[in-house]
Parts: sequence; structure tokens; C-alpha cells
Amino acid sequence: MRVEKFSIPLKTPLSTAAGEIRERRGFTIRIDEGMGEATPLPGWTESYEECRETLTEIDDPETALADLDDRPAARHGLSLALMDRDAREEGVSLFCRLDDDPVEEVAVNATLGDSSVEESADAAHEAVENGFGTVKCKVGARPVDEDVRRVRAIREAVGPDTAIRLDANGGWTREEAGRALAALAEYDLEYVEQPLSADDAAGHRELPPIVPIALDEALAGRTVAEIEALADAADVFVLKPMALGGVDRAVELGRRLENVIVTTTIDAVIARTAAVHAAAALGIERACGLATAGMLAEDIAPDPAPVRHGTVAVPRGPGLGTDGPWDGGGFDA
Repeated sequence: MRVEKFSIPLKTPLSTAAGEIRERRGFTIRIDEGMGEATPLPGWTESYEECRETLTEIDDPETALADLDDRPAARHGLSLALMDRDAREEGVSLFCRLDDDPVEEVAVNATLGDSSVEESADAAHEAVENGFGTVKCKVGARPVDEDVRRVRAIREAVGPDTAIRLDANGGWTREEAGRALAALAEYDLEYVEQPLSADDAAGHRELPPIVPIALDEALAGRTVAEIEALADAADVFVLKPMALGGVDRAVELGRRLENVIVTTTIDAVIARTAAVHAAAALGIERACGLATAGMLAEDIAPDPAPVRHGTVAVPRGPGLGTDGPWDGGGFDA
């Protein structure tokens, strides 16, 4: 087992209600020919140092998975390396190994960070010009009235046929969320993601049913049974394999719940490609949050699943279908 560290800056910091993301630091994992990635993001996963310590202490990758429930990023990387290895040995693509009848192409949304009214509208218009049928805008970091103006401008910029999603990253109070949903209902939103804090399941259940609600952060750190218990608190569930502890867990959960999408935590190419395989295995028709490569200033390997006109073709090669240079100055684990 070989573990190497990496650090990738974002082209432009991504502003959210939960804070600003400037870089993604993580680890690549190689087991024989299998490749995995552990890219922690505090708030969704363990810290970078906790992930590093966990990976360096693993002696037997095959048996270590059972002890990593509280280290989702580490478990994601390890389980992915094992799955990729096994799929490569069988000579099949990972998404075909995960499901007998996967889709071969996944629709994806464009992500707009927190920005001014004019900048938000311009970014949304550009996304539609580039072929995206769905745009997702970060909200919750500004006053509700300003976010409403931003959404109005986005709808005017993209027209009636483009789906609009909002993501508040838990940034609203119950009062703010109720006021925001009432004001936003006229803009025909696909859903608002995580309007309240992750631990406020009761608040999500009590929100007025005027705009569909999605849960994201609320799923992090929970068991499958605990997440299933939230089925009445939202209309859509956002599955982040890195936060859930692996592609295998994301696919298992996606089969248990209705109305799911798969997104990344702005990962590097290995984890991002794995999320594409997960979405394909689940046969998801909604646009998924997988068009995040363009947010990175660089990457650790060539991208085998680039976004073209708002969709991603799933790699057909063995395993993940990606290869990478393993010269990151890492450490043996």
C-alpha cells in the first residue's frame, strides 16, 4: 500500500455560507494496481491530520475498513483502491461492476459561488451557453433579500427552461429559511439544499412545502439507518461518497432512498471519477454535482471523464478508467 499526499489550489476561492474553500489537500492511495483518493473536508469528514494519521497506521487494507466508520475520507480512499484493484483484475469498468444495468452518461450541474447579483447572472448565462441544463447557486452568506435578487437575476439570465438549485450550506435560521422560501417560490426552483443546520431535522420537517428541500450536510457522519430515518425531512438527498465513507456506501444508500443525486467535495480526479461511476451505477437522471474539475487550478492526473455540454461520459476502461503519476513526494503506509 502506497500513500502520497497532494495539495491543489482552487482557481478562485469558493465562497459558501460555511466558509471559503481555497485549496484541496488529500492523499492518493495505491494497492497493487488499484487507486483511491482520500480528500478530507472538515464539516463533512475528519480533518486532514486525522486522515493522515489513520492512513499511516493501516497494516492490512483488507481488514481495516471495518474500523474506519469515524474516518470517512480515509475509508473512501481505501475502499476505492480495493474496488478499483478488483475491477481492473476482472477487466471491467467500475460502474459495470457496481450495477448490471448502469447508464453510460451522467448529466451534471454548473456550480456558482457566492457573488454579486451581476456576477451571478453572468456566470449562470455562461453556464447555459456552455451546455448546462442545471445551475446551482450558493446562498446563505448574504442577507436573504440580496440572495432573492441574485436568484431573480439568474432566472432572467437563463430563461424558464434551465433548472435552478440553491445551496445554503445550513446558513439560514428557521425564520430566514421560511422567509427565503416564500420569496423564492416564484422562481421555479428545483430545490433548496440544506437551508438549515445539519442537526435541525425537526426544522427541515417543519419548513413550508412550497419549494422542494434537499439534504446534504445532514447526512455526514450518520449511519444508513439514521439517514433513512430522515426520509420525511427532505425531497432530495445529496450523496457525497467522500463524506459517506466510500462509493460502495453511496451506492448502497442510493438504492435505499428515492430522489438522490451524487456530488463531490471538490475532489481531485480519482475521487471525482469514482463519483461519476457511482452516479452511473445508480442510473440517476437528475443532474449531479460532478462538474468540479474546472474549479481546480491543476489536478493530479489527466481527467478520463471531462464535462462536455453539461454531461459526462463514464470511462469504459478497466476499473476507474484513470491512471495517474505517482510522484507526489508522499510516504509509505
